[in-house]
Amino acid sequence: MARKTRNRYRALIEKIFFDRHAEGANALEFTRQEMKDAAADLGIAPPDNLGDTIYSFRFRTDLPESVTATQPEGMEWTIELAGRSRYRFSLAKIARILPRDDLARIDIPDATPEAIRAYALDDEQALLAIVRYNRLIDTFLGLTTYSLQNHLRTTVKGIGQIEIDELYIGIDKRGCHYVVPVQAKGGKDRIGVAQAMQDIRFAEEKFPGVRCRAVAARFMEDGAVALFELALRDGEVRVAEERHYRLVPAERLDRDAIRDYRD
Repeated sequence: MARKTRNRYRALIEKIFFDRHAEGANALEFTRQEMKDAAADLGIAPPDNLGDTIYSFRFRTDLPESVTATQPEGMEWTIELAGRSRYRFSLAKIARILPRDDLARIDIPDATPEAIRAYALDDEQALLAIVRYNRLIDTFLGLTTYSLQNHLRTTVKGIGQIEIDELYIGIDKRGCHYVVPVQAKGGKDRIGVAQAMQDIRFAEEKFPGVRCRAVAARFMEDGAVALFELALRDGEVRVAEERHYRLVPAERLDRDAIRDYRD
């Protein structure tokens, strides 16, 4: 993000926050129109894409230090969707979903078509394609899954419009059905706890009675793919399972390791 744009985003989000903040507050709501009004008050042009301002502070960059300085110990401000063109600063326990350093890589024969490899970038779309072509959701969850739709835009009561990166339907060996929303993060974007929460709420609302198994995927520095199964426990998003998969040519598979994986 260009420095000028970053500074404009920072000034705008600071004004929105401190115009509403009071000692002891744990939720501060604002609207898209109020973002435009704040830009006018500051004498700056509002960003062409106001939604990108919100996305930036949800997934790419930390909130300004002036905002984080108001956080109680062990808590952090997050930005949530709160309805149509509405948002909410909300205090929540600090949660970072990051790949563990102590997990071994699991080698998987690379089934990515060469044409995809030739043009794939280090971004969300490339990651979704690689996960899909290598059936990593099946391997990770132990289900047979089918991609139903990607970049699904829908609405959830009390949240508003959301976008799910990819939605799978899964079936286990007993014939039980599952809905599997997947969020993918490439580059420096962070896995969003708030996004996981809204994906789970979507599944509960649109697929009542069907078990939800929410998954987050991200590239690691060496090109491996980290997958996380996320679950809602006591109102908080927790990592229920984590695995790291390394895609390699078939001739590079370690036959001893393949045998040992079953243990």
